[in-house]
Amino acid sequence: MARHHTKYVFVTGGVVSSLGKGLTAAALGALMENRGLRVTFAKLDPYINVDPGTMSPFQHGEVFVTDDGAETDLDLGHYERFTSTRMSRANNFTTGQVYDAVISKERRGEYLGQTIQVIPHITDEIKQRIVKATEGADLAIVEVGGTVGDIESLPFLEAIRQFALEANSESVQGKNAVFMHVTLVPYIAVAGEIKTKPTQHSVKALREIGLQPEFLVCRSDRDLDEQTKRKIALFCNVRPQHVVTARDAASIYEVPLLLADQGLDEELHNALGMWSRSPDLEQWRDINHRIKNPQHTVTIAIVGKYVDLTESYKSLNEALLHGGIANNAKVQLKFVDADGLSKEDLPRVFEGCDGVLIPGGFGQRGTEGKIAAIAYARQSDLPLFGICLGMQLMVVEYARNVLGLADANSVEFCPDTDNPVVSLMADQEHVEDMGATMRLGAYPCALTEGSRAAAIYKSTEISERHRHRFEINNAYRDALADAGLTISGKSPDGKLVEIIEIPEHRWYLGCQFHPEFKSRPLSAHPLFESYIAACVAYGG
Repeated sequence: MARHHTKYVFVTGGVVSSLGKGLTAAALGALMENRGLRVTFAKLDPYINVDPGTMSPFQHGEVFVTDDGAETDLDLGHYERFTSTRMSRANNFTTGQVYDAVISKERRGEYLGQTIQVIPHITDEIKQRIVKATEGADLAIVEVGGTVGDIESLPFLEAIRQFALEANSESVQGKNAVFMHVTLVPYIAVAGEIKTKPTQHSVKALREIGLQPEFLVCRSDRDLDEQTKRKIALFCNVRPQHVVTARDAASIYEVPLLLADQGLDEELHNALGMWSRSPDLEQWRDINHRIKNPQHTVTIAIVGKYVDLTESYKSLNEALLHGGIANNAKVQLKFVDADGLSKEDLPRVFEGCDGVLIPGGFGQRGTEGKIAAIAYARQSDLPLFGICLGMQLMVVEYARNVLGLADANSVEFCPDTDNPVVSLMADQEHVEDMGATMRLGAYPCALTEGSRAAAIYKSTEISERHRHRFEINNAYRDALADAGLTISGKSPDGKLVEIIEIPEHRWYLGCQFHPEFKSRPLSAHPLFESYIAACVAYGG
């Protein structure tokens, strides 16, 4: 099993879900990349769905989209935001994908009549995919989803046990693979004590299936003292200096600094026997200083329908924060439920807001509320940003209230409308499967010279990631443009509308793509940087 001398860190989680395995992996990647290593990631998801593309955001949170068009787990967004690494469809795979691949091979006769079993066939498939996803990197950080003890996680845990055993048998210096376990150390307020027993039991469950963690990342709402760390180390068979506190942080971008202050990157570097330079974390210190010491404060109203679970907008929330960092501004998010939102509500709802953002989404619920919010922001000269469905509804609103087409709509919501200003893409008309059938991934876009979009990007040729199956109807493009709605971004062949704007408005721009997927704390996306700058000016 050729690995090109890649070293591996396998990250697992215990006690409860949502402890931050993905953030831990991403922050560790930031530290190791900072030391000069080529870092990559893989996320192994135990659910049977082929990918999260058809899963409800209320159950799974955001679907992150890669350049090559994969619909993936939101943790891949963390990996990209914290490092320069770009993820692909190989970097995230599920139980569904693994079993589908093995069954397809069996049907083709590739196993030559063998009885197909979890061991070795499923575990071999997992190991092969890990190698494919991580080849060429100096360090691969592999996160196993779920919680130790879950039935569905067992094939993945067995696979990484085998993988580490094989990898370490080839080691010349240090280990080639280590295990890092993220666990909970709760503080029981009524007793006034920190309790280590949940961590002890979690590690015990790991050891029962053959995995001995070398590193423990202990989630807690407070720092663990040295006595507590020594106790955990003793009972869990881990070196004391490999027990790290991951206390609650004011910002996720503080996590690399918290881990570095405890020497996690240095200890991992030594355990793996790697050469790397000393870290220089000045950029991370700078962005944390900006977050904690803003010169301005702006409030952005996000008008959507997933407002009860803000993880649905994870990349969007972070991109707005990045825009704030670039403008030395604290960005406060006000989530507004579009469902039932009426025109009469808007002055009260948007009081004190410095900008309105209409995010992407699917389905009819809340669309009329979003259209009302768009009209209010357009007419009030309030900075307005529409993304994907948000842009489409900006066009619907403009067609209704400026062109006078009272029944203008999207065929997604009203198939029989006489004025379908948003229509189904031609290549989507006969698609029946919902999963991975949209326009997905990175596509080029040509910007009009002299437009606001071109000024923001400082270029007329860009590439952005998409996730949609409806588009602006070309039959209405001339009428919209004649009425003052500028189409400033198109596909290179001119057939698809990518960006709209109103030059006379303070800041009115809609884009068909999802710019939030490419924003980073160290380099805010140009659209978000410009949008927040306009919001700062509006509030100033």
